[in-house]
Amino acid sequence: MKKKVLSVLLATAMTAAMIAGCGAKAEEPAAEAPAAEEPATEEPAAEEPAEAEEEAWSGTLLVWSPQEDQDTGWLQAQCDAFNAAHPNWDITFEYGVCPEGEAKATVTTDVEASADVYMLANDNIPDLVTAGALAELGGSYLDQVTSTNSDSIVASVTYNDAVVAFPFTSNTWFMYYDKSVYSEDDVKSLETMLEKGKVSFPVTNSWYIAAFYAANGCTLFGNGTDEAAGIDFSGDKAVAVTDYLVDLVANPNFVVDADGAGIAGLREGTVNAIFSGSWDAAGVQEALGDNYAAAGLPTANIAGTDCQLKAFVGSKAIGVNPNAENQQVAMSLAAFLASDEAQQAHYDMRNIIPTSTNITIADDVVANATAAVVNNGSIMQPLVSKMGNYWSPAENMGKAIVAGDVTHDNAAEKTEDMNTAMNTDAAE
Repeated sequence: MKKKVLSVLLATAMTAAMIAGCGAKAEEPAAEAPAAEEPATEEPAAEEPAEAEEEAWSGTLLVWSPQEDQDTGWLQAQCDAFNAAHPNWDITFEYGVCPEGEAKATVTTDVEASADVYMLANDNIPDLVTAGALAELGGSYLDQVTSTNSDSIVASVTYNDAVVAFPFTSNTWFMYYDKSVYSEDDVKSLETMLEKGKVSFPVTNSWYIAAFYAANGCTLFGNGTDEAAGIDFSGDKAVAVTDYLVDLVANPNFVVDADGAGIAGLREGTVNAIFSGSWDAAGVQEALGDNYAAAGLPTANIAGTDCQLKAFVGSKAIGVNPNAENQQVAMSLAAFLASDEAQQAHYDMRNIIPTSTNITIADDVVANATAAVVNNGSIMQPLVSKMGNYWSPAENMGKAIVAGDVTHDNAAEKTEDMNTAMNTDAAE
């Protein structure tokens, strides 16, 4: 069995020996990652062999998760349940602390000494694959991911045409609104909302502004995975969006959400709707009180057509280290930690919104709004290295529109300049 050395980058580590096994989202834009030249793993995709449960095994698994999953007892409880489900496996569990967003920095420091099973943010996947730190899923493991998640969530854990992790919660944004101003029908249309109240949107934030361009057929790397396809924010479809945004910013019922202006406006009653994510739920609920509500994204009438706004969506997931001594046991544990039962427990204990389409969270406005976006108002945030070329040009376009530097007269020129910049490497 390979030697386990806990990285000094871990916040804490704790060991729990048990006679059997363990088991059962600023959300910021994805960080630029280097392109991967190798497949997810040199080994074939891990599949669940027939009669695996009849083969006895004894050994140690190192599992990394955020501190909160251990403080609440979620991880240990799932390990106890996994233990009960696999009596033929005699496993000693070691636990270490590693937040999902820090997985690539921590794991790639020493892949062989890193956890057998660990949690990660999906924008870490390119670096982890390049380092040989993620095993490809196959067989029933692959079926679990593809059969219980939306296409955009599956895409969020797919790299080099391989699914390499089990998603368990999404990372995206949606709409909060004052239900004393808007009805559930009103919030289906941005135009209706602007007629009835004041709407705030972070148009100068590149993670958000893409929703308008994607709504009208603009694409990023094809379906998000074809780096050679580049970014297509060009032509009439893109110019129509820029023209729309020029008018939107000029609308007296529109407020640019920057530096907290949106949530401050909700609190003061000068704004009736904002666009953000689950991280702002407590603040919005405090601001709106009994009028607190949330929903998916509305349509925007671009060039005479109602177009569904589409947010970037990513995920947090559970991966398996190809260096684990027993891939079958490690893969089974990862699958268990992302199972419907474990996701439900994650929500019950930590309010982590599930990705599984089998789970319905009743009376949770954030969960329902998130599901609405993931299932009907999103595109996968691309996992390609050239995605790094997108962020600054998109931000600059939003700022230029707000500043009045982009007008209907120069919209075509400015849009083409943005598209060119998005498809030009910084070093060129």
